[in-house]
Amino acid sequence: MPLARTYSVALVGVTGQVVEVEVDIANGLVGMILVGLPDTALREARDRIRAAIANSGEQWPQRKITVGLSPASLPKRGSWFDLAIAVALLTAADKVPRATSQGVMFFGELGLDGRLRPVRGVLPAVAAAAEAGFAKVMVAEQNATEAALVPGVHVIAAGCLTGAVGWLRGAPGQPGDPPVAEFEGGQDLRRGRTPDGQRLAVGAYPGGHTGQTNGADVAAAPDLAELLGQSTARRAAEVSAAGGHHLSLLGPPGAGKTMLAERIPTILPRLDTTAALEVTAIHSVAGTLPPQVPLLTDPPFMAPHHTATKAAIVGGGSGIIVPGSASLAHRGVLFLDEAPEFATDVLDALRQPLEAGEVVVARLGMITTFPAKFTLVLAANPCPCAKMMGPAEGCRCSPAARRRYLGRLSGPLLDRVDVKVELEPVSRKELLNDRNFTESSRTVAQRVTQARERAAHRLRGTPWRLNAEIPGSELRRTWPAAPGSLAVLERCMERGQISARGVVKVIRVAWTIADLTGKPRPGTDECHAALGLWLGVRR
Repeated sequence: MPLARTYSVALVGVTGQVVEVEVDIANGLVGMILVGLPDTALREARDRIRAAIANSGEQWPQRKITVGLSPASLPKRGSWFDLAIAVALLTAADKVPRATSQGVMFFGELGLDGRLRPVRGVLPAVAAAAEAGFAKVMVAEQNATEAALVPGVHVIAAGCLTGAVGWLRGAPGQPGDPPVAEFEGGQDLRRGRTPDGQRLAVGAYPGGHTGQTNGADVAAAPDLAELLGQSTARRAAEVSAAGGHHLSLLGPPGAGKTMLAERIPTILPRLDTTAALEVTAIHSVAGTLPPQVPLLTDPPFMAPHHTATKAAIVGGGSGIIVPGSASLAHRGVLFLDEAPEFATDVLDALRQPLEAGEVVVARLGMITTFPAKFTLVLAANPCPCAKMMGPAEGCRCSPAARRRYLGRLSGPLLDRVDVKVELEPVSRKELLNDRNFTESSRTVAQRVTQARERAAHRLRGTPWRLNAEIPGSELRRTWPAAPGSLAVLERCMERGQISARGVVKVIRVAWTIADLTGKPRPGTDECHAALGLWLGVRR
């Protein structure tokens, strides 16, 4: 029968959909026709596959070949259908037994010499294959450790088309070909090791930091104790990390805004297995997953430049939709340094993911959703010349210029920021005195972890784990503050200093402060402190 089927996966965002690859060989004009909404990279697969089959010692059928990708209405993009098409073609030509390719999912790009090259997005694709009931997947050797993160899947790692075909035939490959490795997915993740027996890397900060994998890395890692003279800012960062609250830092250059933001990931807990797989899947689709780090277990830190476009921040692109910095910072920190310098439409585009925890990108005939639960950190100077604050004031900016500069951060955006802090220049005396009071990231991280455990215990049985995620209605109904502690918020609402959304955020911050101090619920002191953080205070 000159008809054969194999299976692969098409990615729409970070969601995979099973694609059936059908190959029919019939009499007619010699050639290969590819149907099923392929893009340019996929249409070029005809020439790649033909050269790969010929250079692998196999015979190319000199007949009319029709390749169909189903569902036909789903756009197919990329080059990772090469292996599935090649195996289906050889199966239709009776060069490969039909039974061996049944129940196997194929991912991989073919080189002209038959080598199997790695592709991006293997983790979410293998997860989609497992959900669809496929027990075996064949991938390139470089993608094997990533595919092995999905439990319950038998991973077949091939280095070339010859080895893949030899495995399907049940015969060894040609001399000199790399051997085909097989292992069970998920077991290596539970043991904390890669399929080749090495220790599983714990993941570097994708924004440029180095993961703490050994003693040398720990010594070189940034530490919160390095920020001297800014005790209020350090406390605000601790509250932000403990509750997942967004943070705004206002101060002149050199006050420590960037230093503080870069050290927030060092006080965040390591990602659990579910969160680590989510983060790794996003970075795999974006192509930013380091080859030596199959699993990211450190919270990511993203710091895009202020010239970044809206698509670079929230995701998008022409043709292939890729995640932006907001999604790459999922379960981590998104730091916008010099925030007023970002385009207004870029900043306003963050409103929806700040509330919903996801980014929805709509294109003609396609809607893609990327997860985006991140902690936003904004840093800004007080005015364009940045000399407004401090004892040696030399600012010549007019009040109107200052308002225009900070007015680039819209009110609706700042209303979604839970903690606001103003930093002042630090004197030499303060730098010397504060050395005895600063705490290391390890010490602060322990308090943050304990606070998150208290919140998770209180929120057990609900879909939320952080105080910043609790809806306002549930907060008032199930977890109210102590009686009489909200009087100051009521007075602020009457004077128009705070909105209804702001009240909810203040109560969330008050719960985080209570969790950090070990109190069963926030009282008057916690509500006053949370209100001060929301309104913005100087140290």
